[in-house]
Amino acid sequence: MEIFGYLSAIAIGISLGLIGGGGSILTVPVLVYLFHVEPLMATTYSLFIVGTTSSVGALPYLKSKSIDFQTALYFGLPSIITVFLTRHCLLDLIPETFMLTSGWEFDKNQAIMLLFAVLMVFAAYKMIKGKAGEKVNKNSKGNIFSLIVQGSSVGLISGLVGAGGGFLIIPALIIFNHMSMRNAVGTSLVIIACNSLFGFIGNLDLQLIDWHFLLTISVIAIVGILIGARMSQKIDGKKLKPAFGWFVLIMGLVVIMQELIK
Repeated sequence: MEIFGYLSAIAIGISLGLIGGGGSILTVPVLVYLFHVEPLMATTYSLFIVGTTSSVGALPYLKSKSIDFQTALYFGLPSIITVFLTRHCLLDLIPETFMLTSGWEFDKNQAIMLLFAVLMVFAAYKMIKGKAGEKVNKNSKGNIFSLIVQGSSVGLISGLVGAGGGFLIIPALIIFNHMSMRNAVGTSLVIIACNSLFGFIGNLDLQLIDWHFLLTISVIAIVGILIGARMSQKIDGKKLKPAFGWFVLIMGLVVIMQELIK
């Protein structure tokens, strides 16, 4: 199964390189089901993998001046604060037995994976629908307060489930800041990188990190994002979203079934 895990790590990077998101929501399922990493630890590993990969992936956009740093600050700073507080404080407040009803008991790990699967289904719907992130809404007026609210919301999600949040960030950037797709992808990668790495730092004193494994997966994912960045110059990433959305939808449903039949 590990060989499929390594191949999936390349796919994670390719997705980030092509459409600036999506790859992060695959990282936790890959770590849990293919590498058998405990779910809470997988969310921590995911933050590092996605953070380092997105950092490298942002470099070509930086070189082409396709990153809006002002928006990244307004959106990213509250997101960073929220993801750090979520990882450092909120996760400890979640009870080990999350729910008990009609003979069904959900522990913390199951709750995290189920929440993750729901977000995967939501992201898949957005990508299959194909409208978010394709058109700039010229009637929308971007404002700092809206970006702060969006950033805080994404930070909460990123902190809980270990996802970078690109599938939420890109539509928000386009709607609230009138960005082109390329600028939204570049700015999203910067925000994802900051969110993920700060969230990871928030867990350094709480988890025992297997650095050899973590760096190996990260390097493989970085290779993937470099491939994806090269492919993005020849392939319209927006055309890949529906196909990728169906793949994410299937994975989300598989995760839901896996957790509910335990």
